[in-house]
This record gives sequence, C-alpha cells and structure tokens, in this order.
Amino acid sequence: MLADMKILLISDAWRPQVNGVVRTLEYTSSELAALGHQVQIIGPDRFRTVPMPGYREIPLALMPGRGIGTTIESFQPDCIHIATEGPLGMAARRWCVHNQVAFTTSYHTRFPEYLRLRAPVPTRWSYAWLRRFHGKAQRTMVRTRTQKKELMARGWVNLEVWPGGVDTELFRPRRERALQLPGPIALYAGRVAPEKTLEDFLSVQFPGSKVVVGDGPARNTLESRFPDAHFLGLQHGEKLARLMASADVFVFPSRTDTLGLVMLEAMACGVPVAAFPVPGPLDVVLDGVSGCLDRDLAVAMERALRLDRCDCRAFAAEFSWQHCSRIFLDLVQLIAELPPAMDHAALS
Repeated sequence: MLADMKILLISDAWRPQVNGVVRTLEYTSSELAALGHQVQIIGPDRFRTVPMPGYREIPLALMPGRGIGTTIESFQPDCIHIATEGPLGMAARRWCVHNQVAFTTSYHTRFPEYLRLRAPVPTRWSYAWLRRFHGKAQRTMVRTRTQKKELMARGWVNLEVWPGGVDTELFRPRRERALQLPGPIALYAGRVAPEKTLEDFLSVQFPGSKVVVGDGPARNTLESRFPDAHFLGLQHGEKLARLMASADVFVFPSRTDTLGLVMLEAMACGVPVAAFPVPGPLDVVLDGVSGCLDRDLAVAMERALRLDRCDCRAFAAEFSWQHCSRIFLDLVQLIAELPPAMDHAALS
C-alpha cells in the first residue's frame, strides 16, 4: 500500500450540514490522516453559495469551476474522490476528464426518487444522467450489496461496496437517560424531509412517547399535524448520542435511503431498530437481533421493544470506521498507482 498519499475529497455535502454523507467523510478523513495520509476536502464552504431550491438548508456552490481546478493543481493529489453529483462534483469531474486524470466517485443517496417527490421528473431520466456522470470514474463506491445489485441492473459499471461505519465510543449505552418522557420512547433522528416518510412513524398508535431529532423542510408541517410528538431540532455529538441512548426503539421509516448510518449509531447505543424491509434496513439490520423489519411499522416497533439491547450493541460493534476507511483506501489506492494518462478502459 502506498504511504503518505495526498487524497482529495470533493463533496457538495459538507459542514455545517448534518447527514450521513458528511459524517462518512468526516470519519473517513480522520482515519486516513491517522494512517499518515494528507487529506484535503473541497466543500461549499470555500465558495459563494445559494440555497438549494426546495431545501434551503443545503448550500450550492456558485460557478466553482475555476476554483476547483486551481485547488487540484495546487494540491497535486495522488487520488481524487468525488463524493457527490452537485456543482462541485460536476466541476471536479469536468476537470478530471479534460485533463485525463483518473478519479473515483461514490453514490450515497437515491437522488432520482428524491427528485421525483419534488418535481415531475421520471426516475429513468435521472438514473440515465447519473449513470453517465459516474461512468467516467474508475470505480464508483456504493453503500451496500443491495444497492450495487440494483444499479448494475440499470447498466452501471465498475461498482464497489464501501460500507458505512459507526463511532462506538461516542454512540454507546448510557446509564442515565437524557429524555424524561413517558415510556416506552420511540425516536427518529435525521433529516425531517418528505423522502423520510416520517408520517408513517408519527401516525402509528404507540403507548409511549414519540421523539423526532433533526430539522428540515417538513418540520413545521409535521409539528402542526402531530402535536403529541416531541420535536427537538438539530442535535450534534454527545447530546445526540445521549438522546439516542435514551430511546427504547429507534424508528427508521424511510423507504429510499441507501444505507442509513443512523441505524448503526442507534444500535451502538443499544437501541433496537424498527424499519420497513427495504434496501438500507435490509443491509444493516439483523432482523430479530438488532432490530425488526416489517411492512407494518407498528408491528416492527412492538417486536423491537422485546429485543436484548446488548445484542444490538454487539452487532453494531462489527462496523468500525477503521475497517470502512481501509476499504476506501484500498479502492483509491488502485487509482493512485495508475500512470498519469491511464484511461477508464484500462480498468473496465
């Protein structure tokens, strides 16, 4: 393995955003640095930005092309990884293709399905565009085996699984509960957005308390519709971990997430997960051990309450960021060893 590599990560999702992509890049860059590599991240914070239409919490870089090229040329990275398909990702891809520089990409979300919720854009059009975007990459990293299989069926090539991880030191069982609410406590943490289908969780008949941790464009509407639920807003770090550890069941109602790192974080806290049997939960929840999957979310929640919290913790402990980061390193190392003008066909 090459030592002391310069690794450039480019992502339209970056601080102060809080989501799985940002957490993945934060932990991965930290682990790579601990292994002796020099990591630089290009995010929207380096550019003038405008709010993303329909999702003002997400800033989009304005005309980043020249700045991307200058940064790449100045840093002279051994490998370039493009994490997202937004303005920064497109500018970086354009620079790499123009200069015949090999690069890797990752595909984190079900963007076509999210877009379809907001606009009448057929998912086949979006997937065709994404397939073209990632088609120039030497490797495209996806989160799970299920996602890889689905994308291969859509004609994607050169796919490799880069799994998610969990910080088991931060996310751990706690003796004292941060939530003083009638139990049992069912908690969701993440973006409060239409694609998360939180209505399916909040409308379930449940004998205890429902808690939503996070923020997003659907929060005001959901707070009005479900006044009995407790909306705690965006939380970070230690406070987030304490809140999650206070729950009796973690509810993940999304049907469109590719992974859902937050499920691993909940399990690391000793909290079983209740979710639908769809990609994402199917890849990270061991049904009947670390959580329960059912087409009826109420049934999944009721079953999950009976699980052993120690089993949840033990299952999550198998997903370390050290392991995940070494997988990432192995994949980008392949690109770093290519001759400068090596084209995509050489690895296909």
